[in-house]
Amino acid sequence: MTEDLSPAERYSAARKRAAEQATALAPFRDLYDFELDAFQIEACHALEAGKGVLVAAPTGSGKTIVGEFAVHLALAQGRKCFYTTPIKALSNQKYGDLVKRYGAAKVGLLTGDNSVNSEAPIVVMTTEVLRNMLYAGSQSLLGLGYVVMDEVHYLSDRFRGAVWEEVIIHLPESVALVSLSATVSNAEEFGDWLDTVRGDTRVIVSEHRPVPLWQHVLAGRQMYDLFEESGEKREVNPDLVRMARMENSRVSHPRDRRRGRPRREADRERERRQRSRVWTPGRPEVIERLDSEGLLPAITFIFSRAGCEAAVQQCLHSGLRLNDSAARARVREIVEERTAEIPDQDLHVLGYFEWLEGLERGIAAHHAGMLPTFKEVVEELFVRGLVKAVFATETLALGINMPARSVVLEKLVKWNGEQHADITPGEFTQLTGRAGRRGIDIEGHAVVLWQRGMDPGALAGLAGARTYPLRSSFKPSYNMAVNLVAQFGRHRSRELLETSFAQFQADRSVVGISRQVRKNEEGLQGYRASMTCHLGDFGEYARLRRELKDRETELAKQGVAQRRAQAAAALEKLRPGDIIHVPTGKYAGLALVLDPGVGGRSPAHHRGLEHEGPRPLVLTAQRQVKRLAAIDFPVPVESLDRMRIPKSFNARSPQSRRDLASALRTRAGHYDPPRHRKQRSAAADDQEITRLRAEIRQHPCHGCDEREDHARWAERYHRLQRETRQLERRIEGRTNTIARTFDRVYALLSELGYLDGDHVTGAGRTLARLYGELDLLASECLREQVWEGLPPAELAACVSALVFEARVGDDSLPPKLPGGRARAALGEMVRIWGRLDALEEDHRLTAAEGVGQREPDLGFAWAAYRWADGHGLDTVLREADMPAGDFVRWCKQVIDVLGQLAAAAPADGTVAKNARKAIDGMLRGVVAYSSVG
Repeated sequence: MTEDLSPAERYSAARKRAAEQATALAPFRDLYDFELDAFQIEACHALEAGKGVLVAAPTGSGKTIVGEFAVHLALAQGRKCFYTTPIKALSNQKYGDLVKRYGAAKVGLLTGDNSVNSEAPIVVMTTEVLRNMLYAGSQSLLGLGYVVMDEVHYLSDRFRGAVWEEVIIHLPESVALVSLSATVSNAEEFGDWLDTVRGDTRVIVSEHRPVPLWQHVLAGRQMYDLFEESGEKREVNPDLVRMARMENSRVSHPRDRRRGRPRREADRERERRQRSRVWTPGRPEVIERLDSEGLLPAITFIFSRAGCEAAVQQCLHSGLRLNDSAARARVREIVEERTAEIPDQDLHVLGYFEWLEGLERGIAAHHAGMLPTFKEVVEELFVRGLVKAVFATETLALGINMPARSVVLEKLVKWNGEQHADITPGEFTQLTGRAGRRGIDIEGHAVVLWQRGMDPGALAGLAGARTYPLRSSFKPSYNMAVNLVAQFGRHRSRELLETSFAQFQADRSVVGISRQVRKNEEGLQGYRASMTCHLGDFGEYARLRRELKDRETELAKQGVAQRRAQAAAALEKLRPGDIIHVPTGKYAGLALVLDPGVGGRSPAHHRGLEHEGPRPLVLTAQRQVKRLAAIDFPVPVESLDRMRIPKSFNARSPQSRRDLASALRTRAGHYDPPRHRKQRSAAADDQEITRLRAEIRQHPCHGCDEREDHARWAERYHRLQRETRQLERRIEGRTNTIARTFDRVYALLSELGYLDGDHVTGAGRTLARLYGELDLLASECLREQVWEGLPPAELAACVSALVFEARVGDDSLPPKLPGGRARAALGEMVRIWGRLDALEEDHRLTAAEGVGQREPDLGFAWAAYRWADGHGLDTVLREADMPAGDFVRWCKQVIDVLGQLAAAAPADGTVAKNARKAIDGMLRGVVAYSSVG
């Protein structure tokens, strides 16, 4: 209370309030009905003071307030602010938020395939759009004062992350950068880089969640807290540990019984009781449990689109209803309003009525395969509290403003495109960060469903690791190279690339390695002194001894390899019925060959051991049937005799094995084990070894009394020297890595005629206007007139091969292709790609390095052709066997590239004109009305 303050304190407080009122922050704070947090105020003050800011804070903590302050400052100063996001859905959402606050006249939207009021003072855009504007020298950049980069940690993304760094490097110095990131463990490192390339940048890290998060495990009907806290002590709930231990013991008990350890009746009873309490609850059960606990609305993350749709159906079939009649009526009203533009004939194709039934009951799915309009309706209804249970894939966690009271994770494993892998601490943090709505919930709840084999300790590790490192994925692309050279020339371009965060991180890692090299060099000096000999150069003497040892080792290896080859050759000659003597190993002695194990796919092949050669299946004299390996035959084996294997022989029958082993012993019992002649050592006849031994004996140091002592120091010197050279090679590999890759890109583009010194050719200027993963292939197709004269629909089919990528696991049947000239053009595109692929290999540029061109995918060509040719949605989706959301997304990407071709293709040809016609043919129906952006 101010009356409790002294006169001096009241005076000081009054001055502070007056100072605050003079800043832009005071009126900005009045726009919100809650107090700003300390980290938000600190960031806003830094921004108003003319500094750049990096704000790293948890999901849901209100980082975007700082971005909105940049918008406020820009309008107050009569300047522009670009607000960038990684995905169109986020751009659309932010556009809607800003329009509500500032009005449609002051806010624009640019997402590649949509342009709304692009010259407004505030423009929301995807980061790729801003990158393209920077390279094109767009007039829209004039007056730009602030750029907000939302979700900037996206620069770790392997496919699109480089765009963030390109923008950060190329923005004019006069632009203040506002970087908003999830909590990362190396925020200071990223801030140091921003400080280097952008100037004075304040790093503000907050790990405080405004809404506390509680972690739970749901097993059967019981909800367990993951952690048990006592004072400052925090431990994994012992009940969960006990459950996991009991589950493991259930697996081991049968084995115990075989070993003669009977289980007590009390143990079995306790296990039965525990088992009755522990199971993985079904999806409707989970939602009902959350509802009864007052933990809805909830988002359940399922790492599969089909799983999300199946979850909704399971809830509907169970009779689950989360909305009353008033809420159901309001849902129908909103849905009908938002989907009014969809033609009636398309509603059934899109699964509209099943989707609406789920929404009316308060249940929905959310994933990339859904129609964008449907996803946006789900988001709106969820925020309004009219949808209370959403089953979503992890893409929802990418910053879309859709917080819940609870988040449920069904599993802690997901398919990463190559294999099923555990989710990372960073992914766990991102997913569970949706729980807890600021200003609505007192606390958020993260619920993990009990799964067989769950390790509560590992789950606690995931939940406790709140941060993850930010790693650059930056690589120079072909389009980037021509744009850089056009603006800065080759030398300056190289220097710019060396300022990337990727190189910054590589250089920092070199510091530690360099320190180790210096330490090693000091050690080498000490070792050199210790091995000094008064009789001569001991280093030279040690080199001779080492060369002798290396030569002897080499000959020994050759001998082993030769004997293995001879043994393998002998095994390949074996036939069923051969009696052999196994020379070594557990099954040494007489054996009868049942199957030589040569050719075909033996069990060795399936274990990745096909290089081991033949693996004969034999019956030993002790009645065992075993498949042997090359290691059992260090010397060649030969057939001692032969005997017939009865057709009735069954290797699984103990009686059959006994009878045949008896016959084997009777037949071959008089044979003695073969004697193998000892081979003369190759070293005995080697001239190089003879020479080295003579030189060693003649060397002065050979007669030194301390020779072996010196030799030990010389060996240590050699080992440390070898380690130091490896470290130096690592330093070499990490220094100027980005610039060296740029040099290879530059050389390839020069060979193809896109660059000539510091000059960009006409073909290079075309390439500079083509953005995408297959930019060089698109440019080569234009240059070779592959698409010249193609009708619009056929051109769309060909362009689809530049953007489409089949999902991992999709059917590998040959794709259906349009006929006519399009089929030949698609074949020509693949031929050109093959030539480029070989050229990239010559220049050591590969797709694995993020530079090479992947093979064009023809899987969407038929769908793109049919849609551009005017066919109905029902027909196209049925033939494409593709969800509506995927279809719309790929169509929009095709439209995006067609727009690039319309701008880049020669004006006197047909490609530009037909590209525009193809856009008109594709931008209809669901593709046209799918969303704002």
